[in-house]
Amino acid sequence: MEEGRSVRRDEEQQHGMGSGRVAAIFREIETEADAATATAASSSGQRADADAGLQLQGPMWKRFLAHVGPGFLVSMAYLDPSNLQTDLQAGYSHRYELLWVLLFGFIFVLIIQSLAAKLGIITGRHLAELCTSEYPKYVKYCLWFLAELGVIAATIPGVLGTALAYNMLLHIPFWAGVLICGASTVLLLGLQGYGARKMEFTIAVAMLFMASCFFIELSHVNPPIKEQLEGLFIPRLKGRYAVSDAVALFSVLVVPHNLFLHSSLVLSRKIPSCSKGVKDASTFFLVENALALFLALLVNVAVVSLSGTICANNLSLDDNNRCSSLSLNSAAVLFKNVLGKSRSTVYGLALLASGQSCTVVTTYSGQYIMQVNFEPKARIRQASLLCVSRASQG
Repeated sequence: MEEGRSVRRDEEQQHGMGSGRVAAIFREIETEADAATATAASSSGQRADADAGLQLQGPMWKRFLAHVGPGFLVSMAYLDPSNLQTDLQAGYSHRYELLWVLLFGFIFVLIIQSLAAKLGIITGRHLAELCTSEYPKYVKYCLWFLAELGVIAATIPGVLGTALAYNMLLHIPFWAGVLICGASTVLLLGLQGYGARKMEFTIAVAMLFMASCFFIELSHVNPPIKEQLEGLFIPRLKGRYAVSDAVALFSVLVVPHNLFLHSSLVLSRKIPSCSKGVKDASTFFLVENALALFLALLVNVAVVSLSGTICANNLSLDDNNRCSSLSLNSAAVLFKNVLGKSRSTVYGLALLASGQSCTVVTTYSGQYIMQVNFEPKARIRQASLLCVSRASQG
């Protein structure tokens, strides 16, 4: 009996020693794994800090140029054909008296767009993603539906304006102009496969071209600078329908889908996670957005001044009638009669740049809104938008 007990004790001691060795081995393995994880995290953190340090170095102007692009792409939405139509009518009805509405409207736009850009910089996610993750399902889908309606409503003037420009310049039938606009929009959106900066550069060139066209037109009518400055800085609401025209001027600057687009575009830049990197990025995007919106403001002021100066002169009876019901189409005839055929061509080119760029920008912003909720194929969504635009003009 005693020999049996001693054997069992020896076996238990050997078993305890074996399990102790196994436990010790596991503890050593866990310790080594923790050390390796800590080393990897430390090295990755050092690499991230080194990358951030490299991005924060260099001349200020080079770092600023790395952030240029989103503001110009977004600002094109404030130069679409519906804006031009409203500007032309306001210029005829009130000359320069409602320019202050544009100034205060663009200040409001700058504040809102800068907040949208800062949202993307700080959170690392764009507005559509945040709405999807933060709101209940029914709120999320309501917001998506309203945002898509806004995109469609903003795309239609761009498609129709582009088709009208093709008809003015090349005498292409309206329906054919719509099809050309759709095809060129899909091709231009293909640039995003080569990076967002290619798309931004293309739209910025179109914006500068459009601005040059209207500045050339304005240089031939020589509007009174004093009256322009008074209209820009002295708020007045005189004359018939002044309030409704002021509301119309301000309402065309309300572009909700731009908030989704701007918060998405800033994510295409490599922004250091340190506080200085975020602060610098916010400053650079603010300055770039202010420059782009200032150029958009100048173009809108030029269009208002152009129609206000031309329609204030002694015109023929037919041209006076055109001024009283000024539209994008009748403006081309008016410019041709008053300024010459070449000026009408310049106006048509500006309208083409406006309509085509507007169509690209609105469809581009709609992609971000749509893909977060349903992640469809981008080309299907683009085709549906253009089909709706085609049906509306038919």
